[in-house]
Amino acid sequence: MVQEHTYKQFDADLENIRSSVLQMGGLVEEQISNAIEALINADLELAELVINNDHQVNGLEVALDEDCTQFIARRQPTASDLRMVMTVVKTITDLERIGDEAAKIARMARRIHASDRITQPRFNEIKYMSNVVLEMLRRALDGFARLDVSSAADIVRQDMQVDEEFRLVLRHLITFMMEDPRTISVFIDIMFVAKAIERMGDHAKNMSEYVVYMVKGKDVRHTTVEEIERVAQR
Repeated sequence: MVQEHTYKQFDADLENIRSSVLQMGGLVEEQISNAIEALINADLELAELVINNDHQVNGLEVALDEDCTQFIARRQPTASDLRMVMTVVKTITDLERIGDEAAKIARMARRIHASDRITQPRFNEIKYMSNVVLEMLRRALDGFARLDVSSAADIVRQDMQVDEEFRLVLRHLITFMMEDPRTISVFIDIMFVAKAIERMGDHAKNMSEYVVYMVKGKDVRHTTVEEIERVAQR
């Protein structure tokens, strides 16, 4: 009877950790959406909200880190359960960094929409990049929730797409700056925004690769898309 209670508590602790990761993921998604909206719509109040909410993301990372440490110490998980906990530890680090990038975009939104700017640029490419990254993040979190690796290779391909889009944005911004040097300061800020989104894509890709490790027991970081597909299909 005691052993049965221990098993139930083990499962409950693990489920609480999983749920907290998804809660943190939902908050980070919201931070990205709000940061991009603040940038596009010159909503400085929303930008402030994103900046102020960054501490919530940080707090969740610290709490989950502690939960994982305690779980390992008390429950001594093995095999797939240990892989789950290790995946959580890595995933929350990437989520926290995505949160940092969202706060950075919110700070850039404040600078870009300062009243003395000569030009207020369009953000079509930025919006497109952020939409792809949000989809990557949602798919990575969904894979984590469902223990499903089927979308991992697609997420890696989407990351390549984001990288290519980032290079295009850079080329366009450099062209604009050469045509009108007065726009240099604002376009450098937009360059930082594009870089922040590109980094978010890298972190979402990392998360999808951790899910493959969690489910299949194979570390697919620094491998090819084809290798990830092979492992996922086993």
